[in-house]
Amino acid sequence: MLRNYVIITFRNIRRNLSYAFLNVFGLTLGIASCLVIFLIVRNELNYDDYSKADRIYRVTLNAIDFNSNVALAVAPAMRNDFPELEQVSQVMYSHEVMIKVNNNHFRENDFAFTDEHFPAIFNLRWISGDPKTALKEPNSIVITESIAKKYYGDKNPMGEIINLENEINVKVTGVIQDLPGNRSLPLKMFVSIETIKNQLKNQMSNFWNIGGGYFTFILLPQHYSIQRIQHKIPAFLHKNWNLDPKEVRLPLQPLKDIHFDQRYINNIVTPTSKDTYYALFGVALLIIITACINFINLATAQAIKRAKEVGVRKVLGAHRSQLVKQFMGETTVLILIALVLGVGIAATFLSQAGTWLNVKIDASELAQPLVIGVIAALTILVILLAGLYPAFVQSAYRPIDSLKNQTGTPSKGFTLRKGLVVAQFAISQILIVGTLVVAHQMDFFENQDLGFNKDAIISFYVPNNAKKDVLEHALSNNPDVKQIAFSSGAPSYNNNFAGFSAPDHGVIKDDVTEMKFVDENYINMFGLKMLAGQKVNKANPKDTVQNIVANETLIHKLSIMDPEKAVGQRIVLNGRPANIIGVVQDFQSESKHKKRRACVLMYYADAFFMANVKLQPRAMSNTIDDINKTWTALFPDNLFEYQFLDEHIASFYTQEQKVYTAFKLFSSIAILIGCLGLYGLISFAAAQRTREVGIRKVLGAPLISIVGLFSKEFILLISIAFFIAAPIGYYAMHNWLQNYAYHINIGVGTFLIAIAASFIIAAITISYQTIKAALVNPVNSLRNE
Repeated sequence: MLRNYVIITFRNIRRNLSYAFLNVFGLTLGIASCLVIFLIVRNELNYDDYSKADRIYRVTLNAIDFNSNVALAVAPAMRNDFPELEQVSQVMYSHEVMIKVNNNHFRENDFAFTDEHFPAIFNLRWISGDPKTALKEPNSIVITESIAKKYYGDKNPMGEIINLENEINVKVTGVIQDLPGNRSLPLKMFVSIETIKNQLKNQMSNFWNIGGGYFTFILLPQHYSIQRIQHKIPAFLHKNWNLDPKEVRLPLQPLKDIHFDQRYINNIVTPTSKDTYYALFGVALLIIITACINFINLATAQAIKRAKEVGVRKVLGAHRSQLVKQFMGETTVLILIALVLGVGIAATFLSQAGTWLNVKIDASELAQPLVIGVIAALTILVILLAGLYPAFVQSAYRPIDSLKNQTGTPSKGFTLRKGLVVAQFAISQILIVGTLVVAHQMDFFENQDLGFNKDAIISFYVPNNAKKDVLEHALSNNPDVKQIAFSSGAPSYNNNFAGFSAPDHGVIKDDVTEMKFVDENYINMFGLKMLAGQKVNKANPKDTVQNIVANETLIHKLSIMDPEKAVGQRIVLNGRPANIIGVVQDFQSESKHKKRRACVLMYYADAFFMANVKLQPRAMSNTIDDINKTWTALFPDNLFEYQFLDEHIASFYTQEQKVYTAFKLFSSIAILIGCLGLYGLISFAAAQRTREVGIRKVLGAPLISIVGLFSKEFILLISIAFFIAAPIGYYAMHNWLQNYAYHINIGVGTFLIAIAASFIIAAITISYQTIKAALVNPVNSLRNE
């Protein structure tokens, strides 16, 4: 009997090859997409998955903002006052460092100074070296396996000398395996903090001396409540720095929360809400549901063609349970074929999908027990979703009706099929709405309301301030260099903060402002809009009063609404008097996750370590080559590297770009699967109504009337789907937008585009088969009947 069922299964597949292909192809895409999305979501939700992760906490600061950075003074004080902690470690992270190995220069990212306690907290996988001693001595460096191969090939790097920034020589004392991509503290090399201990003396006691990338981590003993430490923090702050715990707090943030806590600034990897990944997982479910809907629709549509087979089997004594088993068996065969193909496609394109989505995932992950379990569960789910209903429909025909060709299409099945088509179009429209909203928000992130000009501007490091004038003169002689400005950073770089007060305006206690050290050309080059007063001018280092240009947010904190009235007012900035000589319109100095903050611009030549150059739009690559030659001639021992300002701004939204790419990719797949099912239904309907079409043509029906015959039902179904999808899509995307301080508003146009796209997609899918059916010679249609 089983052998007979298998033979019949493959005979039916061969007889209905086109429908089998549509079903298998749709399920294949659905399964492959689900597996890829599952691995992506698992990768993101498993951020910082260290073995001791449940006991690791990051010490953070909450005064004005939630700041992920704290002063270097915190770690030694915590070691002294909290002896119960298993480990306390501090990290000075730097995005870039210049490396010199055997006269070869490299610019590497993800570099840090760490203390000897760091390896004991994070379970790094050591290839060479002793984790207990590798960072104990000054001038020690631990590098990853990929860096070791890059610098030394197959040679053992232990004991080799590496030069940092042409200043410090360090010895390789350890090699670790590369860290996975899902780490909030990505590191490729770290040096013993003892190496620069003398330079840090002044920072080891000042609580407010907070540099970018200054992180502190603690490791709790096993079975020790974090609340016992958190309750002692107020007394700790008061004892060591006489701080009021009502105004300053040190929240202890669980390591596993770092990647998803969007309150914090100055993270290395921009946090993303977990809801984003739950939404992506929801897309996976929608895709597999769409594929199952296709299967159900096509299977029930073909049930009519197998009615006689069912009738004959029942007359010969077959029970309904046997027929259900037969049809479920056929479904299982098709799904297993789709499963094998889907896993193969996922394995083949996983690395490419990871590249598109900026996620490190590998095909070997498909062989992990958890993933195999998910594949098995997914297979069973698809078999049940796609197979049960068609099996019961096909086995339900009465023998007498089947043999008389009086089965028609069961009314219940017909009604359900309409409902499934509505669900399919509703899913497509929800995904279209989601993709459009994410696309508009991404455009808003990068191109709108920045408050400064970012086009054709590059920024690069100036290692020697004394040669700044020579560099400026050389670049000014290049006709393809439009403007030059020196500063501590472009408008979108925020790495200097200071406390300020203004007793005359009610700001008695220190607030926080961003500081940008800029030259006299900065405001003009970036197109910052002056609202009152004068721009930044060259300052005399001997001046006791600092001249500053304040932004709108800062003067509003002084309760001054009119920019003209702010000119001439004084504040205390970093303990020194500062005179407001001008007011500039607010501009975006960080991502739109956060609201714009107070900012001052001031002239301070010693901090001009970055050159900003606006290029003529013609032949920019040649101009950059010329700048490289000029720069290299002045700084031969350094490596020239630059970044376009718009690329830097785009880096704020790496996580959102992942979501946008995923939405585009998987929404397109879901829509394609839906189109396959719709194409199959129309093909079947056209075949079933060949005689009707022939009669209509004989009676003079035009082509447009025949096309409308097939289309009108789907137009109604698409309209119903829209009224279901619109409120769901709006609710979901409105909640997603609330993660950002600045965001778009969802307009009516988004939904009009969604329903228009649905009509266009349906029209394209339907048109081929309907026009083909309408063009058939009615004589042939009626003769065949």
